[in-house]
Parts: sequence; structure tokens; C-alpha cells
Amino acid sequence: MNEYQSIFQEVRNSSRKLAGISAEKTSAILRDLADLAVAQIPFLLGENQKDLDRMDQTNPMYDRLLLSEARIKGIAAEILQVNGLASPLGIKLEEKMLENGLYLSKVTVPLGVIGIIYEARPNVTFDVFTLALKSGNGLVLKGGSDADFSNRAILKMIHQVLERHGIPTQAFQLLPADRIATKALLEAVGFVDVIIPRGSQGLIEFVRQNAKVPVIETGAGIVHTYVDETADLAKAKGILHNSKTRRPSVCNSLDCLIVHESQLGNLQDLIQPMLDSGVQVFADEKSLGFMEKNPLILPAQPEHFGTEFLSLKMSVKTVQDLDEALDHIATYSSRHSEAIVSENRDHIERFLLEVDAAAVYANASTAFTDGNQFGLGAEIGISTQKLHARGPMALRELTSYKWIVRGEGQTRQ
Repeated sequence: MNEYQSIFQEVRNSSRKLAGISAEKTSAILRDLADLAVAQIPFLLGENQKDLDRMDQTNPMYDRLLLSEARIKGIAAEILQVNGLASPLGIKLEEKMLENGLYLSKVTVPLGVIGIIYEARPNVTFDVFTLALKSGNGLVLKGGSDADFSNRAILKMIHQVLERHGIPTQAFQLLPADRIATKALLEAVGFVDVIIPRGSQGLIEFVRQNAKVPVIETGAGIVHTYVDETADLAKAKGILHNSKTRRPSVCNSLDCLIVHESQLGNLQDLIQPMLDSGVQVFADEKSLGFMEKNPLILPAQPEHFGTEFLSLKMSVKTVQDLDEALDHIATYSSRHSEAIVSENRDHIERFLLEVDAAAVYANASTAFTDGNQFGLGAEIGISTQKLHARGPMALRELTSYKWIVRGEGQTRQ
């Protein structure tokens, strides 16, 4: 057994004890972690700064990597929010008595051991631990080298709290930030039950193509908002600006504005707030002629469609009708979040029905695709696939189920 298999075996062995932790102890651990995060803000910011010093501030990942006092306090609040949610374990999904007297019940249980591969987002370390502990799952964390100082500081705090409460720290481990560890985790069959990648489309594709362990795809968001011919322009301006500029580095931010050709005369007004916020716009040939000259406005190239920008950049696509808009989304979407701005009920209902995405919006910003915003607490990621879970993956999505069969000596003929 090699070095990594020993780690994976430790996590699996220790994780078997997690489901038996009382709700009271779990609650105490999460309260203590939230308190410690706030108390250790100077320490966390110092370790985070070591990571920030190694990254170019123009890198789109810089904002994801950045911790601040406000963000850490927000993380602590999310830990407490998850703590206040009901346990996802032991829920009876189904029960029945068979004619032969066997009593069957279908009950929620932990997935087991979850592997998380993630890039420069140290908040993920807090989030996934909180959700894993509450749902009784062990964790193997594989963060990126960009956030290694931050991740190790956070895990040190987590282990301190676990030790204080007599919980085995071996159930929650962080691998070295190198490619060898990534390969080992992707091949950890028999030790890890599922791998969840969090990061860029490139990372997710790499994990999907190379993993021998089952994968739940999360994170990559190529997000469109379609402004149709009946759209309320005031609504559209607010929605577009919020979707693009609130946090451009996250997966629910706008990448492509699809605009009905009848709205081209209003296009400059629609995009002006984004231009004022420094958004670079790659416009298709039809829309380009309706925009004022501006160094931020450039002709779109083919690669600007189907791109997750993760920065203050976006594309504009002109369409003749709803059908063309739906076709464009079907071609380029990552099936994360898609939106329509319209006052036509038929258009709205058709869009909501036909668009294949984890979250589909009518007259609202895609920035709401978030476990916390959906009332689920912190999330482990946004699943863009259809097996097991879809959309924000929170506590219930980190469980499976098993059949419990109670009998009195029955045998099968």
C-alpha cells in the first residue's frame, strides 16, 4: 500500500464513525469552528496573503482566492446557518410491509468518503467540511497550489476543533498540492466513493476524463441571458448588470447576452451600466453597429461564444426569435444557469420548459444560483449533470440511501 492509499484507508476507516456522532456534538463542533474562524481572522489573512503574493492581481482567480475580514465573517455565518438545518441522515424516504411479513424502509445515509478537487477557493475548505460533517461523510481534499497556505491554515483550525471534541481528524484530510496526489485521488477506487471537482471547465473535464472513481460534475458555468422583444428595459438593465458585475469570477456570472434584433436600438442603453463598470464586450456583427465607439467594445470572434470568462468580459449574440435563442443556448450552454427577460408569458414558459440547465430563470439574475440563496445553506458545488444530483449540492445531495429489511425468520422459496 503506497503513501496515498494509506491516507485514503485512514479516511475510510475513520469516516465509518461519523454517522454515529450525536446531533448535539455536531452542533457544538460547528459552533466552535465558526467562533474560531472569527477569532483567528488575523492568522487566516496572514496565510492567505502568502498565497495572494504569488498570484497576479489581474488573474481572474485572484478574487476567488482573496479572503477578507468580511468574507471570513460571512463564512462563519454560513457555518452557523448549516448548523441550524435539520440533519439529512436517517430520513425515512419510503416504507412498506410485504405480504410475507418483511418490513422494508428506505433510509438516507452518508455517501461515505468524498474527494474534492478544487482550485483557488479557500472558502471551499470551510464549506465542504461543514457539509461533510453534518452529513456524516469523510473528506479527502485536494486543493490547488495557489491556495495551499490558506487551505492548510483552515484545515489546522478544523483539526483543532475536532480534537477538542474527540472526533478522529483522520476522517478529514488535505493532500499535497501536486499532480501526483491528484492522480492518486482520481484512481482511489475502493477508498473514495465519489469525486466532486470545483473549478474551471478545464479542471472539470480533466477530472471527468481521468477519474476511475465516479464523478459529479460541478462548477463550470457558461451563462446566457436572453432579452426578448417584450422585455422590460429597466428590469433587463438591472438583471444584466447584477449577473455580470456582482462577482464576475464565480460560475453563475453572465457570459453571453442574447438580444432580440428588435432591441438593438436599446442595446447601448442596456450595456452602458456594464461598460461603466469596466466590462469588455465582444459583439457580433449585427449588434456592433448599434453601439457607440468604445475601446471596451470589440468584434466577437467564434471563441467568444461558449466561453466561461470568469472576469469582466462578455459576448453579445443577436437573434431573430426565441427559436434561435434556444438553439444558441443548446449549442453553447454548460447547463448551469440560463435566464430570459421577457413580458411574454408564452415565451417565458417555453424557455423554462425547453432550456436544459440546472437552474432556469425568468426575469431574475443568475447570481441567485447558490446553495445559500436557495435556502440550502453552504453548497459543495453546483451540479451540472443529471445523475444523483442537479443544481446546488447541499446536505441532502450528500446522502444516498439504503434499504433496511426487518423480518422474523422469513426464508425465500
